[in-house]
Amino acid sequence: MSDVRHITVKTVEDFCIATLLDNRIVDDMNIYELGQELFALVEQSGYKKIVLNFTNVGFLSSAALGKLIMLYKKVAVRNGSLKLCCISPDIRELFTMMNLDRIFTICGTEGEAIA
Repeated sequence: MSDVRHITVKTVEDFCIATLLDNRIVDDMNIYELGQELFALVEQSGYKKIVLNFTNVGFLSSAALGKLIMLYKKVAVRNGSLKLCCISPDIRELFTMMNLDRIFTICGTEGEAIA
Protein backbone atom coordinates (compact mmCIF):
# COMPACT_ATOMS: atom_id res chain seq x y z
CA MET A 1 0.00 0.00 0.00
CA SER A 2 2.46 2.62 -1.14
CA ASP A 3 -0.21 5.06 -2.32
CA VAL A 4 -1.84 5.66 1.05
CA ARG A 5 -3.22 9.18 1.27
CA HIS A 6 -6.19 9.09 3.61
CA ILE A 7 -5.00 6.90 6.48
CA THR A 8 -1.92 6.12 8.52
CA VAL A 9 -1.44 2.57 9.68
CA LYS A 10 0.34 1.08 12.67
CA THR A 11 0.10 -2.27 14.39
CA VAL A 12 -0.31 -2.83 18.10
CA GLU A 13 -0.19 -6.48 19.12
CA ASP A 14 -2.36 -8.17 16.47
CA PHE A 15 -4.48 -5.06 15.79
CA CYS A 16 -4.17 -2.80 12.78
CA ILE A 17 -4.79 0.79 13.88
CA ALA A 18 -5.84 2.95 10.92
CA THR A 19 -6.06 6.66 11.69
CA LEU A 20 -8.24 8.60 9.27
CA LEU A 21 -6.41 11.74 8.18
CA ASP A 22 -9.14 13.80 6.50
CA ASN A 23 -11.17 16.26 8.57
CA ARG A 24 -14.10 16.24 6.16
CA ILE A 25 -14.87 12.99 4.37
CA VAL A 26 -17.38 14.20 1.79
CA ASP A 27 -15.75 14.32 -1.68
CA ASP A 28 -16.72 11.34 -3.85
CA MET A 29 -13.17 10.73 -5.10
CA ASN A 30 -11.69 10.94 -1.61
CA ILE A 31 -14.35 8.57 -0.28
CA TYR A 32 -13.57 6.11 -3.07
CA GLU A 33 -9.82 6.33 -2.37
CA LEU A 34 -10.37 5.98 1.38
CA GLY A 35 -12.51 2.90 0.76
CA GLN A 36 -9.79 1.34 -1.40
CA GLU A 37 -7.18 1.99 1.28
CA LEU A 38 -9.36 0.52 4.03
CA PHE A 39 -10.40 -2.50 1.96
CA ALA A 40 -6.73 -3.20 1.16
CA LEU A 41 -6.05 -3.61 4.89
CA VAL A 42 -8.30 -6.66 4.83
CA GLU A 43 -7.98 -7.96 1.28
CA GLN A 44 -4.26 -7.39 0.63
CA SER A 45 -2.63 -7.05 4.03
CA GLY A 46 -4.81 -9.70 5.65
CA TYR A 47 -5.64 -7.85 8.86
CA LYS A 48 -8.52 -9.38 10.83
CA LYS A 49 -8.57 -6.99 13.80
CA ILE A 50 -8.92 -3.37 12.73
CA VAL A 51 -9.39 -0.23 14.79
CA LEU A 52 -10.38 2.95 12.96
CA ASN A 53 -9.26 6.09 14.79
CA PHE A 54 -11.48 9.10 14.01
CA THR A 55 -9.40 11.69 15.94
CA ASN A 56 -9.01 13.95 12.89
CA VAL A 57 -12.53 13.54 11.48
CA GLY A 58 -14.99 16.37 12.00
CA PHE A 59 -17.58 15.42 9.38
CA LEU A 60 -18.38 12.51 7.10
CA SER A 61 -21.06 11.96 4.50
CA SER A 62 -23.50 9.11 4.16
CA ALA A 63 -21.38 7.77 1.28
CA ALA A 64 -18.46 7.50 3.70
CA LEU A 65 -20.71 5.60 6.12
CA GLY A 66 -21.47 3.22 3.27
CA LYS A 67 -17.76 2.49 2.88
CA LEU A 68 -17.48 1.78 6.60
CA ILE A 69 -20.38 -0.68 6.38
CA MET A 70 -18.71 -2.39 3.42
CA LEU A 71 -15.47 -2.62 5.41
CA TYR A 72 -17.38 -4.11 8.34
CA LYS A 73 -18.80 -6.79 6.04
CA LYS A 74 -15.37 -7.61 4.59
CA VAL A 75 -13.94 -8.01 8.10
CA ALA A 76 -16.93 -10.05 9.31
CA VAL A 77 -16.62 -12.52 6.42
CA ARG A 78 -13.08 -13.23 7.66
CA ASN A 79 -14.31 -13.68 11.26
CA GLY A 80 -12.46 -10.53 12.28
CA SER A 81 -13.38 -7.47 14.29
CA LEU A 82 -13.73 -3.81 13.42
CA LYS A 83 -13.80 -1.19 16.14
CA LEU A 84 -14.09 2.58 15.92
CA CYS A 85 -12.53 5.00 18.40
CA CYS A 86 -11.97 8.67 19.16
CA ILE A 87 -15.23 9.72 17.50
CA SER A 88 -16.46 13.27 18.01
CA PRO A 89 -19.82 13.73 19.78
CA ASP A 90 -21.47 14.94 16.55
CA ILE A 91 -20.36 11.91 14.57
CA ARG A 92 -21.26 9.61 17.46
CA GLU A 93 -24.76 11.10 17.41
CA LEU A 94 -24.97 10.39 13.66
CA PHE A 95 -24.04 6.74 14.28
CA THR A 96 -26.68 6.53 17.00
CA MET A 97 -29.42 8.17 14.89
CA MET A 98 -28.73 5.75 12.04
CA ASN A 99 -28.56 2.77 14.44
CA LEU A 100 -24.98 2.13 13.30
CA ASP A 101 -23.91 1.92 16.93
CA ARG A 102 -25.63 -1.47 16.87
CA ILE A 103 -23.31 -2.64 14.09
CA PHE A 104 -20.04 -1.03 15.08
CA THR A 105 -18.19 -1.36 18.36
CA ILE A 106 -17.39 2.23 19.35
CA CYS A 107 -14.70 2.84 21.92
CA GLY A 108 -13.45 6.03 23.53
CA THR A 109 -9.73 5.48 22.91
CA GLU A 110 -7.36 3.23 20.98
CA GLY A 111 -6.42 1.61 24.26
CA GLU A 112 -10.03 0.67 24.99
CA ALA A 113 -10.40 -0.69 21.47
CA ILE A 114 -7.46 -3.07 21.75
CA ALA A 115 -8.15 -4.10 25.35
